[in-house]
Amino acid sequence: QARLLESGGGSVRAGGSPRLSCASSRYTQTRKCMGWFCQALGKEREGVAGSDIDGRTRYDDSVKARFTIYKDNAVNTLYPKMNNLKPEDTAMYYCVATSDYCYIPTLAVGDFKYWGQGNQVTVSS
Repeated sequence: QARLLESGGGSVRAGGSPRLSCASSRYTQTRKCMGWFCQALGKEREGVAGSDIDGRTRYDDSVKARFTIYKDNAVNTLYPKMNNLKPEDTAMYYCVATSDYCYIPTLAVGDFKYWGQGNQVTVSS
């Protein structure tokens, strides 16, 4: 089992940087791939950033150079650092985790077994 507790999100202006975080456990942070998915209204969930257990990362082209995913193992929390947001980034953002011992960062929805509750990020122009 993996419990993922998200916090943050909300409304920002274009160019802004909302704060999101995902609290889990030491076991989850160090034994599972983790990542962030987004789901815009009327669209399917899409992987935007992923990290494996060794900290290697992978990003969707839509967020490269704007998003950074990183783990703070001291507090068992996963963050997306989201810069220069655009209105098209408006979506529900979900923290996700795979099963154990994942060594390649992934953005495939089928690879993730555990999902957080989701937090809305709305970007206005």
